[in-house]
Amino acid sequence: MLPIRKRAERVGALAALCLPVVFHASAQAIQLVDARDGVAVEALMSLKEPTRIRIENAPIKDVFGSIYSSNCTAPTSQPATGAQVQGITTPSVNPSGEVAIECDQDKGEIYIRPVGTSSKPVNLFVSSAQATYTLVLRRADVPADTIVIRDPAAQARLRNATSQTPGSASANHVRTMKSLLVAMASDRVPSDIQVTELNRPIRLWAEASFSLMRRYEGRSLVGEKYLLQNISQEAMVLAEQEFDQDDEAAAQSAGQIVGVAVENHNLLPGQSTNVFILRRLVDREARR
Repeated sequence: MLPIRKRAERVGALAALCLPVVFHASAQAIQLVDARDGVAVEALMSLKEPTRIRIENAPIKDVFGSIYSSNCTAPTSQPATGAQVQGITTPSVNPSGEVAIECDQDKGEIYIRPVGTSSKPVNLFVSSAQATYTLVLRRADVPADTIVIRDPAAQARLRNATSQTPGSASANHVRTMKSLLVAMASDRVPSDIQVTELNRPIRLWAEASFSLMRRYEGRSLVGEKYLLQNISQEAMVLAEQEFDQDDEAAAQSAGQIVGVAVENHNLLPGQSTNVFILRRLVDREARR
């Protein structure tokens, strides 16, 4: 059915690119959320009732997040069709998880219910075959509801896909970006990526400690892994756009920013999060 992969507070960075945030929610029994691949968008999750999540005109293929439990499995004896994906996930309980998930195999939809008494938002990454959407789910005392993820660009992507071969430059670029993000978030680095340990403090804000921990250099992209800690006495809310502000000199020396991912957008005093920045690789001669 739908493979659910529990993350260790880190894999949530997958494909969270620095794009504008758009949020539309109705006051009735449905929330229409306009989203794009990698954009963090907000929605409400019922405290006491199940919340249904579906993608408009596409089945849900995969879910990442802080999963407490799931009934989502996929039979290995059948080919992947519709909402099914080959492979199997054995249902288990993750004590630190924040949501319980149930899957509707026939419709390619999921139902979620919050676990525990925490009031902080839950980050959930919901994927179709074409895109990964980042949901910031805020707990609210509302009735059972449906969140519909609507991607205005989805039809255009499908039309373009028919004119692109699997090995096209555009398709390869997207795959390369996602692969590098996954490698940085999971610390499972392929042999063709060079990793440099830096642990270099960076001046950012008075309220934050910010350090460049590692640099990942691939064939066409450079990834930077930062550690940000909230050293203030107030809660801190982060957005990808805050880290996409290189000037022209920085772009020429380090490479133009093409993607940003923040692992945890909400930090209490003393809490930390990883920040991932992707840059287009600058020619070695140009950097001299």
